[in-house]
Amino acid sequence: MSINIKSLCLLVILPLFVIIMSMTMGATNFISIPNLLHYSSSALNQYFLKNNNSIEQSSIETILWQVRLPRIVLTFMIGAALASSGNVLQAIFRNPIVDPFTLGISSGSAVGAALAMVVPFLSINLSAFVFGVSAVLLTYLISKTNVKSSLISMVLSGMIISGIFTAFLTLLQYISDPYKLQAIVQWTMGNLHTASWEKVEIAFYPIVIGLLVIILFRWKLNLLSLGDEEALAVGVKPGLLKVLLIGVATLITAACVAAVGVISLFGLIVPHISRMFFGPNNEKTVWANISIGGTLLLIIDDFSRTVMPFEIPVGVFTMLIGAPIFIYLMRKNAANWN
Repeated sequence: MSINIKSLCLLVILPLFVIIMSMTMGATNFISIPNLLHYSSSALNQYFLKNNNSIEQSSIETILWQVRLPRIVLTFMIGAALASSGNVLQAIFRNPIVDPFTLGISSGSAVGAALAMVVPFLSINLSAFVFGVSAVLLTYLISKTNVKSSLISMVLSGMIISGIFTAFLTLLQYISDPYKLQAIVQWTMGNLHTASWEKVEIAFYPIVIGLLVIILFRWKLNLLSLGDEEALAVGVKPGLLKVLLIGVATLITAACVAAVGVISLFGLIVPHISRMFFGPNNEKTVWANISIGGTLLLIIDDFSRTVMPFEIPVGVFTMLIGAPIFIYLMRKNAANWN
């Protein structure tokens, strides 16, 4: 019973509470929960009964439904996607400090998306996906020695590949005109201030499809985390499954990067938080990462847009939170580098 209550609180009640509180916070003013309920009922009446509202009420509703709500939906989706991607990669590579950032996927996708900003005829999502796949393939191939890939070689390879793609990103910034340069720089810091229903719609399909695939194969992640021999012993082909799940993780990471930019180390933090509460069983942590990932990024975004008179990029906070956790995990696993 206690486990069910804990799951209910962490996976349902807490996200709903954070979503409601996020709707009340913003740069314009704080809207109380009773007023939020009033405007919500008014919006429903307007939608179903076609009632006319006052100009003041319409402006507040515009802020709620056209500014805050799409940002909340997009933020929750991005948080859930990055956390799920990190969990999948950690299970596949059997490596507790792997995430889309440390493997170079984020940097590769960032170069692809930035290139699409500079070259108009390229698709941002497609370009981000292709460069993200290229980054993780290069990381794996460089780190692979004597058939298997060691933990330290994979981390170092990911840092090298990330550095190379960061250099290409800097080059793109250098050759861009001032207007595109400003957009690229803000975007690389992980900004959610440009959220809109259009961005939600663009990111929705790759993220939801990717998450559905991860949910469908969640029990097989347990087999992959045990090793290839154990997976083969129960009739699972680990090679094909790894390709599929790495492709899915890259797809949703690329969709996130294309939508809001680079949010560093978030995929590293959340899977460990989920395992703290629900253990190592991926059948449970897959659901936990979706809920906790979306909720935590919403909290960080609320903090980033209310703590100062101006908005601080959310990627700054995730890096400040994620870097100490990365150092702790690296030191904790120092005995298992080989």
